[in-house]
Amino acid sequence: MQNKHLVLGITGGIAAYKAAELVRLLVKAGIDVQVVMTAAACQFITPVTMQALSGKPVFIDMWDSSIGNGMPHIELSRVADAILIAPASADFIAKLAQGRADDLLSTLCLARGSDQKACPLLVAPAMNKQMWENPATQRNIQQLKLDQILVLGPDAGEQACGEIGLGRMLEPETLLALVNAHFTPKLLAGKRILITAGATLEMIDPVRAVTNLSSGKMGYSLAKVAHDMGAEVTLISGETSLTAPIGIRNIEAKSAANMYTAVMEHIITQDIFIAVAAVADYSPATSSEQKIKKNAAALTLELQRNKDILAEVAILPNAPFCVGFAAETEHLIEYASQKRSAKKLPLIVANLISESMGKDNANITLIDDAGTHALPFADKTTLAHEILVHISNMLAN
Repeated sequence: MQNKHLVLGITGGIAAYKAAELVRLLVKAGIDVQVVMTAAACQFITPVTMQALSGKPVFIDMWDSSIGNGMPHIELSRVADAILIAPASADFIAKLAQGRADDLLSTLCLARGSDQKACPLLVAPAMNKQMWENPATQRNIQQLKLDQILVLGPDAGEQACGEIGLGRMLEPETLLALVNAHFTPKLLAGKRILITAGATLEMIDPVRAVTNLSSGKMGYSLAKVAHDMGAEVTLISGETSLTAPIGIRNIEAKSAANMYTAVMEHIITQDIFIAVAAVADYSPATSSEQKIKKNAAALTLELQRNKDILAEVAILPNAPFCVGFAAETEHLIEYASQKRSAKKLPLIVANLISESMGKDNANITLIDDAGTHALPFADKTTLAHEILVHISNMLAN
């Protein structure tokens, strides 16, 4: 989203208070935000607040002569990469559906064009549940979709009026993710991707387990970015404290055996398999149904090898494009290359445990038939994007 220009339209409604946080998040993400408010929106939050957060004057008046040729409804839509209305009231949605233009924001939306080069328009509805459910509103929403206007939400929950149901504006974090997805090139459109993430728990007894320190951050970042790139994503997740990204299928698989079963059930329909999960190599030969009591004697734990999920997928007939991960403490490139060769993988992602496990940022190296490709130190979302672009290029070639 870096260097994108977004017009954020704010209409009248109590959800206008969320627009302040939304602007903050958009600016933090590197988006140039120009706020346009309706007169009703100014009753709920001040233009001064929006100007302070966006760093730009807020436009309200259709006759404002401070921009270009004195036609802000034309100028603002021409320089924007997208227009987002959040919150979008029932009244404003009706204006969009009917093509009415009686203030700056509605005129700006109408002037954005209607051909393939038109500035994209996204709306985030926010209203009382009865207003949302009203047949007139539903007709208007359907018309917006027919006009290729992207409708984001609404969400369900408790509303300012005290009622509970559909009509809440999506949270700013969710809207940021959806805007990001909109701007992301759809390099993986039509592809089905299966990703494993997180750590597995191999239970010793009901309260103890053999596990590792994987946070799942890399796998979850890959799942989110792959979805943003247009892929149909299935995420099989081990133990993690993370929330699954919006728009993907999430399957829990806490143990190595559970993860093996889940992968094999879904792998046949996949185009790409990315094995990020830190699957335990060993599990207890037996697991006690009751908590093992501590005593003076030493405890011996017998371990057995778990199935190698990635290796078994890679040798399947018509196997998907397989990507492995190698987390090492030493001899990184040597050991990762050996793993790639042994499992006959087209691509492996190598990283030092001390520099990546559990962290938000990492150093990684991609290894394929062409050699090694070291990526700059970056956050895991950025790295996920680079990995998926590399995969896309390999598939294209």
